[in-house]
Amino acid sequence: MKILNMKGDVLMGVLSASPTNMDHCIELCTKCARACEECTSACLQERDVQARILCIKMLNDCAEICLQAVALMSRNSTMAQQFCKLCAEFCESCASHCEKFHDEHCQECANICRECAEACKSMAI
Repeated sequence: MKILNMKGDVLMGVLSASPTNMDHCIELCTKCARACEECTSACLQERDVQARILCIKMLNDCAEICLQAVALMSRNSTMAQQFCKLCAEFCESCASHCEKFHDEHCQECANICRECAEACKSMAI
């Protein structure tokens, strides 16, 4: 059985040998969600945790939205492209929050969020 997207292109995914046009974005969204979860854990161990409350909330939101984007792209939802645009906005916002803190985990998380945002923007076109 062939799975087709809305343009009629054959999609393959992890259940076959060929990648889909969404694989790169799916991988980066998964990486971003993981980075956000790890950064949350690290932020909770910092001495200035109270100053990081908004950042921690944003990290949680970003991780959630990235995982939802993965789910929508994986099932080739008709709303995946629109959702990726929203995901990109969350990732950009999360990166901005993380960049306010100069520790390595926040800076690396910000970089990963920005990378994910770019991939999501390219999916939203």
